[in-house]
This record gives sequence, structure tokens and C-alpha cells, in this order.
Amino acid sequence: MLSHPAHVISLGFGSGLSWVIPGTFGTLMGWLLYVWINPHLTGSAWVALLLGGFFLGCVACHITGRALGVADHGSIVWDEIIAIWLVLWVASPQFSSPLGQLGCVVVFRFFDMVKPPPIRWFDRRFKHGFGVMLDDIVAALMTLLTLALGVRYLGW
Repeated sequence: MLSHPAHVISLGFGSGLSWVIPGTFGTLMGWLLYVWINPHLTGSAWVALLLGGFFLGCVACHITGRALGVADHGSIVWDEIIAIWLVLWVASPQFSSPLGQLGCVVVFRFFDMVKPPPIRWFDRRFKHGFGVMLDDIVAALMTLLTLALGVRYLGW
């Protein structure tokens, strides 16, 4: 992990090195980081962080995937971190409690693990760092759509 700065980022500061469910550990790391940094950022700072984190992730995940010999190795979790930040930030007015945030994490993990269409389509067609990042952003968007429908029709 420490052999290149890109590995530190793409491996989620070590959270992706778990031998079991590394994507979930990466998502949990993202949730913890969100709770820590959210009070210090404005809306425009969040937009800059998410966009910068996405493009940094495209490069870092590509470098790490090439070094590991697998473009989307399971230990690469920066994509989960950026995606859960997007979900938690956008959903924060309605889902700001710890239980609400946990719900966001669970719904996101479902979409990220199961990869229903259209997530699977993006996962299969886009490769390297961009593809690693993109399918999780689509999973985040599916999560946000599900949460919005839950609020609208189920009164969450």
C-alpha cells in the first residue's frame, strides 16, 4: 500500500485491505470520514471535493489496478468512498441522523454489490480507473433515486 501514493488513496487508507468484504469496509471508512469532515465543508466545497475526488480516483485506481494486475481489484475502495460521500451529502437533509445515514449505507451497499441494471451495464463497458469510479457513481445515483422514492411514497 505504501509503495505509491495512489495506492494509499485507492485502497481507502487501508480500509480496502480487509480480507473479507473490503467494499463494505471502504464504504464504512467513507461514512466515518463524512461524519468527520461534513461539519467543516460548505456546499460548494463538497462539490469541489466530490469532483476532485472522482478525477483523482480515476487516476489512482488506474495506477493501483495496473500494479495489482486487475483493473477493479476488490481492495480498491476509493470508488465506494466517493460514492457514499455523494449519497450522504445529497441525502443529508432527510437522512442526517445516524440511523438515516446507516439506511443510506445499506441501500448503497445493496446496489454496489448486486449491480442491477443499469449499474452492471456501466461496470461491463467502462474499464480502468474511470470504469472503477463510474459504476459506483451510478450505484450512488440509484441509491438516491430509491431514497427519494421512499420519502415520496413510503414516508421515510
